[in-house]
Amino acid sequence: MKRWIWLLPLAVVLSAGWWLAKRGSTPPEAPFAKVKRETLISVLSTNGKTEPLEWEPVHSERAGQVSRVLVSRGQSVARGAPVALLSGGDAKADLASAQSRLVQARADLEVLTRGGRAAEIAQIDGAIHKLQVERDVAKRDLASVERLVVAGAATRSELDSIKDRIKQLDAQISAEQARRSALVAPGDLTAVRARIADAEAAVAQAERNLTLFTIRAPCAGVVYDLPVKPGSWLNAGDLVAKVGDLSKLKVIVYVDEPDLGRIRAGLPAVITWDARPGREWLGEVREVPTQVVALGTRQVGEVATIAANPEHDLPPGANINARIRTQVVENALTIPKSALRRGGADLGVFVLEGNHIAWRKVTVGISSESRAEVKSGLKEDEPVALPVDRPLRAGLEVSPVYP
Repeated sequence: MKRWIWLLPLAVVLSAGWWLAKRGSTPPEAPFAKVKRETLISVLSTNGKTEPLEWEPVHSERAGQVSRVLVSRGQSVARGAPVALLSGGDAKADLASAQSRLVQARADLEVLTRGGRAAEIAQIDGAIHKLQVERDVAKRDLASVERLVVAGAATRSELDSIKDRIKQLDAQISAEQARRSALVAPGDLTAVRARIADAEAAVAQAERNLTLFTIRAPCAGVVYDLPVKPGSWLNAGDLVAKVGDLSKLKVIVYVDEPDLGRIRAGLPAVITWDARPGREWLGEVREVPTQVVALGTRQVGEVATIAANPEHDLPPGANINARIRTQVVENALTIPKSALRRGGADLGVFVLEGNHIAWRKVTVGISSESRAEVKSGLKEDEPVALPVDRPLRAGLEVSPVYP
């Protein structure tokens, strides 16, 4: 029995050698994918930034301290709606003073239109009436004395005395009437009307000054930028807010210079925002860039697209991702883009011929994010090699694996 024990290690070594020899003779596995026909959509993926399609700034027309902010970000406002209030105590006092002067001037005009102040008119009219009553009495006395003089019952001196009294009363009546007319001088109406015009102008100016303390929205829309807060000091012309129509957004998409030739107006675009995963906004290219600008280390054209935003959930100033559909090819012959390899100056793939791989030069057309159109060099259902850890070479025997 002991004589066979030493043969056991030898058997193990021989078995391992046989297994390794058998394993070494098995071709290595390599993943392949078959050429297939499908509708291929060429998509250009890049990034961009949103801004309102239509918007207007809200500026302060005068200097002052913000006492109240009447709106908030995201709030819809009508044209002319108050946005903020400035402290305006002096303007209120100026308006009150101007209104007081206007009331006084109009009252003076009413007095002059009536001919004077009511008390003075009443006093003069009363005096005139009293004098006229006395004159009427004197006229009756005159008639009586004249008859008596004819009858010899009265003297001529008595008659002359009554006549003098009547003359005195007539003079007094005329004086009172002149005094009544003098209550309103010829230039008084002109002067008071001028005072009214000045007071009205002062009121209008004071009202305008007071309205400047209420900062209003210049258009209807949504408040999407509001840098002020109560207590902030504003100079004339300072920005208070931005109001825009957010139902449609202008999306500036940055397209790298080599891809600009693929862009034209009317191409559909899909906008996504990392802050709302799974949400998409549909848009369309409206304007192609007229120049190339630097964006960090990139040279890009700024492509203007318009995106619908009916729920106002994509805010202006958002950094977005964009996919522009540049071309669609029906019934295209396609392969995974990862199967393409560079062989010197040529572009090609490794194809499976029997159990060996062979190099095949191909011509490609459009591509999507994961697949490329093959214009020539391949046929439908031909297997093409996918990337693998080990290097591939023409003539290598492989065991194909299809994912």
